[in-house]
Amino acid sequence: MSFPLAAPADDGPGNPWFSWQYVRDNAETLRDALEFHAGLTARAVILALVVALPLAVLAYWIKPLTGPILALSGVLYTIPSLALLALLAPAVGTTTDTSVLIALVLYALLVLVRNALTGLTQVPDEVRDAATGMGYGRFGRLLRVELPLALPGIMTGLRLATVSTVALVTVGSLIGQGGLGDLILGGFRNNFYKAEIVTGSVLCLALALVLDLLLAGIGRLLTPWAARRAA
Repeated sequence: MSFPLAAPADDGPGNPWFSWQYVRDNAETLRDALEFHAGLTARAVILALVVALPLAVLAYWIKPLTGPILALSGVLYTIPSLALLALLAPAVGTTTDTSVLIALVLYALLVLVRNALTGLTQVPDEVRDAATGMGYGRFGRLLRVELPLALPGIMTGLRLATVSTVALVTVGSLIGQGGLGDLILGGFRNNFYKAEIVTGSVLCLALALVLDLLLAGIGRLLTPWAARRAA
Protein backbone atom coordinates (compact mmCIF):
# COMPACT_ATOMS: atom_id res chain seq x y z
CA MET A 1 0.00 0.00 0.00
CA SER A 2 1.21 3.50 -0.72
CA PHE A 3 0.05 6.69 0.92
CA PRO A 4 0.48 10.23 -0.39
CA LEU A 5 2.39 12.65 1.73
CA ALA A 6 -0.03 14.86 3.60
CA ALA A 7 0.14 18.61 3.35
CA PRO A 8 0.64 20.55 6.58
CA ALA A 9 -2.61 21.25 8.42
CA ASP A 10 -4.09 24.74 8.40
CA ASP A 11 -5.46 24.63 11.95
CA GLY A 12 -3.11 25.34 14.80
CA PRO A 13 0.33 26.91 14.64
CA GLY A 14 3.19 25.10 13.04
CA ASN A 15 3.07 21.32 13.27
CA PRO A 16 0.18 20.29 15.61
CA TRP A 17 -0.03 16.87 17.25
CA PHE A 18 -3.58 16.45 15.96
CA SER A 19 -5.45 18.07 13.11
CA TRP A 20 -9.07 17.65 12.05
CA GLN A 21 -8.08 19.22 8.76
CA TYR A 22 -5.69 16.34 8.14
CA VAL A 23 -8.39 13.81 9.04
CA ARG A 24 -10.90 15.43 6.67
CA ASP A 25 -8.45 15.77 3.80
CA ASN A 26 -7.24 12.18 4.13
CA ALA A 27 -10.45 10.42 5.17
CA GLU A 28 -10.35 7.94 2.30
CA THR A 29 -6.68 7.12 2.90
CA LEU A 30 -7.34 6.61 6.61
CA ARG A 31 -10.29 4.33 5.87
CA ASP A 32 -8.28 2.24 3.41
CA ALA A 33 -5.42 1.88 5.88
CA LEU A 34 -7.78 0.89 8.69
CA GLU A 35 -9.56 -1.69 6.52
CA PHE A 36 -6.24 -3.15 5.36
CA HIS A 37 -4.94 -3.30 8.93
CA ALA A 38 -8.09 -4.96 10.28
CA GLY A 39 -8.28 -7.42 7.38
CA LEU A 40 -4.65 -8.48 7.68
CA THR A 41 -5.07 -8.91 11.45
CA ALA A 42 -8.17 -11.07 11.00
CA ARG A 43 -6.56 -13.28 8.37
CA ALA A 44 -3.41 -13.78 10.44
CA VAL A 45 -5.26 -14.66 13.64
CA ILE A 46 -7.67 -17.05 11.89
CA LEU A 47 -4.84 -18.86 10.10
CA ALA A 48 -2.81 -19.03 13.32
CA LEU A 49 -5.81 -20.48 15.17
CA VAL A 50 -6.32 -23.12 12.46
CA VAL A 51 -2.69 -24.18 12.91
CA ALA A 52 -2.49 -23.77 16.69
CA LEU A 53 -5.54 -25.81 17.71
CA PRO A 54 -4.34 -29.07 16.11
CA LEU A 55 -0.89 -28.52 17.60
CA ALA A 56 -2.40 -27.98 21.05
CA VAL A 57 -4.56 -31.10 20.71
CA LEU A 58 -1.54 -33.10 19.57
CA ALA A 59 0.46 -31.90 22.57
CA TYR A 60 -2.53 -32.69 24.81
CA TRP A 61 -2.90 -36.23 23.52
CA ILE A 62 0.80 -37.10 23.19
CA LYS A 63 2.56 -35.74 26.27
CA PRO A 64 6.15 -36.21 24.99
CA LEU A 65 5.36 -33.78 22.16
CA THR A 66 4.33 -30.98 24.52
CA GLY A 67 7.88 -29.77 25.11
CA PRO A 68 8.99 -29.76 21.45
CA ILE A 69 5.79 -28.06 20.23
CA LEU A 70 6.00 -25.30 22.84
CA ALA A 71 9.74 -24.95 22.27
CA LEU A 72 9.32 -24.59 18.50
CA SER A 73 6.58 -21.99 18.82
CA GLY A 74 8.68 -20.20 21.43
CA VAL A 75 11.72 -20.08 19.16
CA LEU A 76 9.61 -18.64 16.33
CA TYR A 77 8.25 -15.99 18.71
CA THR A 78 11.75 -14.87 19.74
CA ILE A 79 12.89 -14.11 16.17
CA PRO A 80 13.06 -10.32 15.80
CA SER A 81 10.27 -9.08 13.58
CA LEU A 82 12.57 -7.09 11.31
CA ALA A 83 14.85 -10.08 10.80
CA LEU A 84 11.92 -12.42 10.08
CA LEU A 85 10.43 -9.97 7.60
CA ALA A 86 13.80 -9.58 5.91
CA LEU A 87 14.04 -13.36 5.52
CA LEU A 88 10.50 -13.83 4.24
CA ALA A 89 10.13 -10.85 1.90
CA PRO A 90 12.70 -11.96 -0.73
CA ALA A 91 11.21 -15.47 -0.79
CA VAL A 92 7.53 -14.54 -1.26
CA GLY A 93 7.87 -11.07 -2.75
CA THR A 94 7.83 -7.55 -1.39
CA THR A 95 4.89 -6.25 -3.41
CA THR A 96 2.24 -8.25 -1.50
CA ASP A 97 1.35 -8.71 2.15
CA THR A 98 2.19 -12.44 2.10
CA SER A 99 5.46 -12.08 3.98
CA VAL A 100 3.80 -9.95 6.66
CA LEU A 101 0.95 -12.46 6.93
CA ILE A 102 3.33 -15.40 7.39
CA ALA A 103 5.29 -13.53 10.06
CA LEU A 104 2.11 -12.62 11.94
CA VAL A 105 0.89 -16.22 11.91
CA LEU A 106 4.20 -17.49 13.28
CA TYR A 107 4.19 -14.91 16.08
CA ALA A 108 0.62 -15.72 17.11
CA LEU A 109 1.25 -19.47 17.41
CA LEU A 110 2.93 -19.42 20.81
CA VAL A 111 0.12 -17.55 22.58
CA LEU A 112 -2.62 -19.60 20.93
CA VAL A 113 -0.99 -23.00 21.43
CA ARG A 114 -0.08 -22.33 25.06
CA ASN A 115 -3.51 -21.03 26.05
CA ALA A 116 -5.38 -23.76 24.17
CA LEU A 117 -3.21 -26.41 25.78
CA THR A 118 -3.74 -24.86 29.22
CA GLY A 119 -7.50 -24.89 28.67
CA LEU A 120 -7.48 -28.54 27.64
CA THR A 121 -5.32 -29.67 30.55
CA GLN A 122 -7.62 -27.89 33.02
CA VAL A 123 -10.60 -30.06 32.06
CA PRO A 124 -11.35 -32.04 35.26
CA ASP A 125 -10.43 -35.74 35.19
CA GLU A 126 -13.87 -36.72 36.45
CA VAL A 127 -15.46 -34.96 33.47
CA ARG A 128 -13.26 -36.88 31.04
CA ASP A 129 -14.00 -40.14 32.87
CA ALA A 130 -17.73 -39.44 32.77
CA ALA A 131 -17.58 -38.72 29.03
CA THR A 132 -15.68 -41.97 28.46
CA GLY A 133 -18.25 -43.84 30.53
CA MET A 134 -21.01 -42.40 28.35
CA GLY A 135 -19.40 -43.99 25.31
CA TYR A 136 -17.50 -41.05 23.82
CA GLY A 137 -14.35 -41.94 21.93
CA ARG A 138 -11.25 -39.75 21.86
CA PHE A 139 -12.50 -37.50 19.05
CA GLY A 140 -16.07 -37.39 20.32
CA ARG A 141 -14.91 -36.47 23.83
CA LEU A 142 -12.64 -33.78 22.39
CA LEU A 143 -15.35 -32.16 20.27
CA ARG A 144 -18.30 -32.52 22.65
CA VAL A 145 -16.65 -32.09 26.06
CA GLU A 146 -13.01 -31.01 26.20
CA LEU A 147 -12.89 -28.23 23.59
CA PRO A 148 -16.10 -26.56 24.88
CA LEU A 149 -14.72 -26.60 28.43
CA ALA A 150 -11.37 -25.28 27.16
CA LEU A 151 -13.04 -22.35 25.38
CA PRO A 152 -12.25 -19.77 28.11
CA GLY A 153 -8.53 -20.49 27.75
CA ILE A 154 -8.74 -20.52 23.97
CA MET A 155 -10.59 -17.19 23.91
CA THR A 156 -8.03 -15.65 26.26
CA GLY A 157 -5.26 -16.70 23.88
CA LEU A 158 -7.26 -15.40 20.93
CA ARG A 159 -7.65 -11.99 22.55
CA LEU A 160 -3.95 -11.75 23.40
CA ALA A 161 -2.92 -12.88 19.92
CA THR A 162 -5.29 -10.40 18.26
CA VAL A 163 -4.07 -7.40 20.23
CA SER A 164 -0.41 -8.28 19.66
CA THR A 165 -1.08 -8.87 15.97
CA VAL A 166 -2.65 -5.42 15.59
CA ALA A 167 0.60 -3.97 16.93
CA LEU A 168 2.85 -6.19 14.82
CA VAL A 169 1.08 -5.37 11.55
CA THR A 170 2.71 -1.93 11.70
CA VAL A 171 6.12 -3.55 11.13
CA GLY A 172 4.97 -4.31 7.59
CA SER A 173 5.27 -0.60 6.83
CA LEU A 174 8.93 -1.27 6.05
CA ILE A 175 7.78 -2.85 2.78
CA GLY A 176 4.67 -0.69 2.38
CA GLN A 177 2.29 -3.35 3.75
CA GLY A 178 1.76 -2.07 7.28
CA GLY A 179 -1.73 -0.58 7.14
CA LEU A 180 -1.86 2.11 9.79
CA GLY A 181 1.86 1.61 10.28
CA ASP A 182 2.39 3.13 6.83
CA LEU A 183 0.81 6.32 8.15
CA ILE A 184 3.01 6.34 11.24
CA LEU A 185 6.19 5.73 9.26
CA GLY A 186 5.04 8.19 6.60
CA GLY A 187 4.66 10.87 9.25
CA PHE A 188 8.26 10.38 10.36
CA ARG A 189 9.45 10.52 6.77
CA ASN A 190 7.32 13.59 6.05
CA ASN A 191 9.38 15.98 8.17
CA PHE A 192 8.04 14.45 11.40
CA TYR A 193 4.43 15.36 10.57
CA LYS A 194 2.84 14.92 14.01
CA ALA A 195 -0.81 14.83 12.92
CA GLU A 196 -0.15 11.87 10.61
CA ILE A 197 1.80 9.99 13.27
CA VAL A 198 -0.75 10.54 16.02
CA THR A 199 -3.75 9.75 13.82
CA GLY A 200 -2.23 6.44 12.74
CA SER A 201 -1.28 5.58 16.32
CA VAL A 202 -4.71 6.43 17.74
CA LEU A 203 -6.50 4.41 15.07
CA CYS A 204 -4.20 1.45 15.74
CA LEU A 205 -4.93 1.66 19.47
CA ALA A 206 -8.66 2.01 18.84
CA LEU A 207 -8.67 -1.02 16.52
CA ALA A 208 -6.93 -3.17 19.14
CA LEU A 209 -9.40 -2.04 21.81
CA VAL A 210 -12.47 -2.66 19.65
CA LEU A 211 -11.32 -6.13 18.59
CA ASP A 212 -10.48 -7.07 22.17
CA LEU A 213 -13.91 -5.96 23.42
CA LEU A 214 -15.58 -7.80 20.53
CA LEU A 215 -13.76 -11.04 21.33
CA ALA A 216 -14.51 -10.61 25.03
CA GLY A 217 -18.22 -10.33 24.20
CA ILE A 218 -18.07 -13.39 21.94
CA GLY A 219 -16.31 -15.30 24.69
CA ARG A 220 -19.07 -14.46 27.16
CA LEU A 221 -21.72 -15.62 24.70
CA LEU A 222 -19.92 -18.90 24.03
CA THR A 223 -19.09 -19.65 27.67
CA PRO A 224 -22.02 -18.41 29.82
CA TRP A 225 -21.15 -20.94 32.51
CA ALA A 226 -17.73 -19.31 33.02
CA ALA A 227 -19.35 -15.94 33.74
CA ARG A 228 -21.78 -17.49 36.23
CA ARG A 229 -18.97 -19.35 37.96
CA ALA A 230 -16.90 -16.15 38.24
CA ALA A 231 -19.90 -14.32 39.70
